[in-house]
Amino acid sequence: MIPVRQWDIVRFRIRQQDRDLHRGIVLSGEEWCASAHMANLNVLACSKRVPGGQVKPHQVVLNGADGLEFQATVDARFLYVIPKDGVSEVIGRVSPERRRIIGRKVIEVLRLLL
Repeated sequence: MIPVRQWDIVRFRIRQQDRDLHRGIVLSGEEWCASAHMANLNVLACSKRVPGGQVKPHQVVLNGADGLEFQATVDARFLYVIPKDGVSEVIGRVSPERRRIIGRKVIEVLRLLL
């Protein structure tokens, strides 16, 4: 199993039998990520951004500052629960500035009252 931390950008399979890998941001806390007793992770899905495409209200853009070779958008509408052993590699880490933006976007999109 590949060790992951909160805010890592990973390539993963949603289900073990999936052929394709997806990109996503680990949102599970550090203790959860480090625990051998916790089998799953909470992840926000990312997709490659089409050049010149509109960024939708529920998305945040990631780029080279986050360790990516291309621009990607994070979809803040839905959290995936994936098995830890479905992570194939860590490909980047969300920058501190972008973490705040993503956190605010998740609160906004999910309409979390604080």
